[in-house]
Amino acid sequence: MNPKVTQGVPVAGASGAPWDLWMTRILLAAGLGAVFYVFRLPGWSGWESVGAGLLAGCAVLLGESRLRRMRANQLVGVAVGAVTGLACALLVTLVVSRAAISEIGKPFVEIFSLVAFGYLGTMLGAKCGAEIHRDAENSSDSAEGAIDTTLKLLDTSVLIDGRIADICETHFVDGTLGIPQFVLHELQLVADSADMLKRQRGRRGLEVLQRIQKMPHVQAQILIQEPAHGTDVDHKLVALAQLLNAKIVTNDFNLNKVASVQGIAVLNINQLANALKPAVLPGEPMRVLILREGKEANQGVAYLDDGTMVVVDGARRLINKTVEVVVTSVHQTTAGKMIFGRLDERGAETASSLRASAAAAGSGRAEPAAND
Repeated sequence: MNPKVTQGVPVAGASGAPWDLWMTRILLAAGLGAVFYVFRLPGWSGWESVGAGLLAGCAVLLGESRLRRMRANQLVGVAVGAVTGLACALLVTLVVSRAAISEIGKPFVEIFSLVAFGYLGTMLGAKCGAEIHRDAENSSDSAEGAIDTTLKLLDTSVLIDGRIADICETHFVDGTLGIPQFVLHELQLVADSADMLKRQRGRRGLEVLQRIQKMPHVQAQILIQEPAHGTDVDHKLVALAQLLNAKIVTNDFNLNKVASVQGIAVLNINQLANALKPAVLPGEPMRVLILREGKEANQGVAYLDDGTMVVVDGARRLINKTVEVVVTSVHQTTAGKMIFGRLDERGAETASSLRASAAAAGSGRAEPAAND
């Protein structure tokens, strides 16, 4: 592990403050103790005055640590509130000075009003400053969401899949495609994996991203913004979609469910592919190639060009042969669409008659040759 370079960086204390700052605070407390000792009140001993000075220094340091945690707008609110509180205390003092109150009670009322109104003004000013900052953040977030409501966040799985580039080329995707920085980082980790298959998938995802960025009609952006909460990529993607009021483009089934539960619009490439498969109705004929046996007795299995499975009754003996099939039913499952059918009797009879005619023609040509 490489050692960290600490040259030119002040060494921090237990709470993260540099030693020169701690020395300044210690000198402040000591100075207040000395001032209270020199200008001590009548009847106070030296230790009592020093203790009062140290307590005053601690109070100042406590207020300084509290102010350091505040934002600029909160500090402005504290200043305005303190000035307003002191002004109210001054008005109370003017009223008390003209009121018929004993000379002993007047200083008590004046000090109490000064402390009370100063404290109230400071606290209320800090609260108002925090609320103003929160309202400004909410308005900026809503303004960002109103600027681009067609933002779509790409997941790692959809980049590795690659079909999103073909969809972009057909102009079916509008708006801005956002690729978060943490998604790009995960894709880079997959591309640098020791496993050859994962490495190829990651590199294909990077190539798909470069292909999308080169399309003139597609606006692709790398988003540096990262949500504060969220441990893995999926949770960060959902949080970022909520923050930016964006949609998620993915192939991940679990991410699709989590985002849908939280009210986020999801564009699933697999669902789009299933929706674009050719519609087949019961009773329609089709011509398929039987590739293997089915699970049930006397069943054969074929596949369409888009990968849809076709289960044909009575086709177990016709493996590696092209047959005419009549669709009996269509079932939609989570894995995709399945088509069930049976052999077309009319097609089979026509094919058998053609084969018989061809065989008879061949035998007729062979007999004269034999007679010769």
